[in-house]
Amino acid sequence: MIDLYTWTTPNGRKISIMLEETGLPYKVVPVNLGTLEQQRPEFLALNPNGKIPAVVDHDAPGGPLAIFESGAILVYLAEKTRRFLPTELRARAATMQWLMFQMSQVGPMIGQVGHFVNQAPERIPYAIQRFVGESVRIIDVLQTALEGRDYLAGEYSIADIATYPWIVAAWQPFANMMPEKIGQLGNVQRWLDRMAARPAVQRGMAVPAV
Repeated sequence: MIDLYTWTTPNGRKISIMLEETGLPYKVVPVNLGTLEQQRPEFLALNPNGKIPAVVDHDAPGGPLAIFESGAILVYLAEKTRRFLPTELRARAATMQWLMFQMSQVGPMIGQVGHFVNQAPERIPYAIQRFVGESVRIIDVLQTALEGRDYLAGEYSIADIATYPWIVAAWQPFANMMPEKIGQLGNVQRWLDRMAARPAVQRGMAVPAV
């Protein structure tokens, strides 16, 4: 059994999608970010960085194993189940590079847009312009990568699982801001539709049920 400490964010939903895709048994432990439950000592014992998600694998060799950082969790679960992360050298490298692209580019840039548009105590036009522009550039990279292929690394993988919750969360707000640009991103739109049609993705995106 795996305990999944999560909340209704893209990073949390990466892991619930992966758990649904692999069929591993898991228990959801909601961590309400709005009431700062991520700062409680019992959660900091799992993740000293005070961020979700975190997991505890009670079936790991040698006893329960706690892991934080969503990318590390995805790799761990992929290796545990031997699914969604190829073992062949080139295919694995392709998957890992797109996973790292999500971790270093997609999530941080789109996350900053959300912060400066929705949470900052004052509106800072330069910051909004900077992070919206960089997010659009990053989505353009995905548009190019998806030309002639169904998934980012060719086959469905943890790279898609990691990236989807972030892009789908940003898609409608970006469409409202720049409808003409979204209309030029057909490859990304088809990928979003393809991902949304997967039953495991649908179930994972509904976790936690709050």
